Amino acid sequence: MTDDEEPSDLIRSVSRALRVLEVVARADRPLPVKVIARRCGLNLSTSYHLVRTLCYEGYLHRRPDGDYLVGSKVAERFHEMLEAFERPPHASAVLRHLAAVSGHTAYLAHLSDGRLVVVDVAEGPRSPWLEDLQAGLETAPHATALGKALLLSLPSRARRRVLTGYGLRRFTSVTPASVEDVEAELSGLRPGQVVEEHGQFRDEVACASAVVPGTRWAIGISTRGLAIPRAAEARLADAVRDLARSPWTGSSAQ
Repeated sequence: MTDDEEPSDLIRSVSRALRVLEVVARADRPLPVKVIARRCGLNLSTSYHLVRTLCYEGYLHRRPDGDYLVGSKVAERFHEMLEAFERPPHASAVLRHLAAVSGHTAYLAHLSDGRLVVVDVAEGPRSPWLEDLQAGLETAPHATALGKALLLSLPSRARRRVLTGYGLRRFTSVTPASVEDVEAELSGLRPGQVVEEHGQFRDEVACASAVVPGTRWAIGISTRGLAIPRAAEARLADAVRDLARSPWTGSSAQ
């Protein structure tokens, strides 16, 4: 059975509770139970039972007007997830130094079990706000420089598994449309080299990234417009070297 196949022993009540939590989390305002029930395709009685249970456990919060929003336990699980990646020593300091000296937003990402997750971000004034490249979010390996740099460090068969597992969503008109397109981009590059993408993840935004040698961690920067300043790319290479010199443990490196 693959991860996306429905298990034969699926517990429906758990599945419904997670659906409620997702609907509330994605809403741009607190929601009443009637709206939650309609969006989840559940009857009102079931929805009341689910939201009360989620509130009791701390995953939802009921406002005085009766509407519901995400509770504090969600934030706790979010931070626990980030800590579970055991980021490299001094990674946050290296990232913030890179953002300060380059003026560009700096990102730290990790590839684990075929998932590309942004683990830390340091904002810089010369970069746009990218809502899909924020700490804790899973992002696209085929359309981001972070993902391409990490893919470059993998054998061809492993790259294909990551790409086919994620899917090749089109973010812009120049996003790679197939595994072959991504392979063609990477074919002229060496593992560890700085990888760039220009307008593939967001229109009029370019990104550059490189992998910390011997690890599944990548550092990247973004910039307004489709050109990446050479000075910023040099600062990125310096940051990769700084992080590579940190004392590493086996679990952090892989």
